[in-house]
Amino acid sequence: MRILLLSAYEAVSHRYWANTLMAEVTEVEWTLLSLPARHFSWRIRGNPLSWWLKEQATLSQRYDVVLATSMVDIATLVGLFPHLGQARKVVYFHENQFAYPESSEQIPRVEAKMVNLYAALAADELVFNTAYNRDSFFDGARRFLKKMPENLPAAQPLERLRRAARIVPVPIAAAGGRAVVNPNPQRLIWNHRWEYDKNPEDFFKVLFKLSEQQVPFELAVLGQQFREVPGIFAEAQERLAAHIVCWGAQPEAEYRALLEGGGIVVSTTWHEFQGLAIMEATQRGATPLVPDRLCFPELYPNEYRYDGTQEGLFHRLKAWLLDPTCQPAPLDTCSWEWPQWQAVYRQLLMQGASSDSMRRVGQ
Repeated sequence: MRILLLSAYEAVSHRYWANTLMAEVTEVEWTLLSLPARHFSWRIRGNPLSWWLKEQATLSQRYDVVLATSMVDIATLVGLFPHLGQARKVVYFHENQFAYPESSEQIPRVEAKMVNLYAALAADELVFNTAYNRDSFFDGARRFLKKMPENLPAAQPLERLRRAARIVPVPIAAAGGRAVVNPNPQRLIWNHRWEYDKNPEDFFKVLFKLSEQQVPFELAVLGQQFREVPGIFAEAQERLAAHIVCWGAQPEAEYRALLEGGGIVVSTTWHEFQGLAIMEATQRGATPLVPDRLCFPELYPNEYRYDGTQEGLFHRLKAWLLDPTCQPAPLDTCSWEWPQWQAVYRQLLMQGASSDSMRRVGQ
């Protein structure tokens, strides 16, 4: 069986998913085409043209399944290579542009939303990593289509697609042994992208206040950096210097060692559809503390969530740092790991996965 895997904007999480999927499902012949995660506006609209210019030989071959991320303009690609329409087309949504927060410096991403929508309409199978991702996509698409001049009756066909969509997360690699205690409960971990949508302002403003009140903590700031970094990071590096044990992206081995050292991994994000960074830190023994919004209510019990405000985060962290025994027990992450999802992915790719075992409908 031959599968063409298309990743049009290969962010770190997309690359992780593609590589682990190909490593776990070995009974098929994989062909991967990917494009670097830069120049977003050009990439999401131009990926069929990029591949048409560079990958004629690969795309002219026959495949049983075309598995594409939602960034792929698969409708246009099938128009350029009509024989690909004979394969079963599976579109995987790591995220969706309808729920992506736009900064004041960005123009509305109408083109990106249209690519997401056309991909969903062209697919034979729609797969989302969380119920939040699925629901925010269809809710956003419905609002979006109401703005069209003809006021098209979109609700009914979109609802049919929503009911047929499947929830299959990006699994994380299985861990050999799990911590029974958090070895460093006064260490705070930030391991997200250094971008505005991850809301670093709330995180660091709470830490400034904790430091001013002399609440003891260590700080490990990790995560991927880009050419433009929010200014709050430079301010935090200076104001929190006495607390910092690590600052900046680390090689893989050092990164894993830091996570296994324990701590409290915090999210203040405005944008998260699954959150692999939080999951990996939690798997290695850190205590997660996430806002009560987005995908988090379906993934984390109430005791690991705060109300999403700076004040709520401050009070929860202060209590946990002053008395680490207040922190909840380590979270069991077995249900997030590959052994729980390998058969599901095999069924999805190799058999069409029509059985109820393929469905993991969100709460």
